[in-house]
Formats: sequence, structure tokens, C-alpha cells
Amino acid sequence: MLQQRYCPVKGVSEMAEKKITFEGELKELEKASEKLKSQDVSLEDAIKSYEEGLKHYKKCSEILEEAEARIETLTK
Repeated sequence: MLQQRYCPVKGVSEMAEKKITFEGELKELEKASEKLKSQDVSLEDAIKSYEEGLKHYKKCSEILEEAEARIETLTK
């Protein structure tokens, strides 16, 4: 069973056992992109998909920046 915890930094509840991965975020970004490519999407849904895609893009970028920093530290 997943437990919710309060995150004081973000001010939101998070699922304690949910692990965010680059691969998972990239998959979600790709889903949002596919929704935007659909010709059957309403403007409102397109905006929501864009916002979701942007959120996942930012998370992917964060993860890559962290990995780059770790690699730089290891190679010094």
C-alpha cells in the first residue's frame, strides 16, 4: 500500500514509494507529444498536454543535469 507524505518544500502530498526516473518521465513526455499531434484534440486538451509535456521535459532536464554533475565529480 502506498502511503502519502507531506512535502513541506513543495507544499504538496507525494506518493512516498513513487520513484521518478528519466525513462519514466521521457515516456510521459512522448505521450504528451503524441496527444498534441492528434488532429482530434481540442484546444483546451492541447494546452493541458502542452503543460504536461513541459512539466516532464523540465524533470528530464533536471535528471540529466544531476547525472552530468555526478559524472563531472567522478572524473575529477
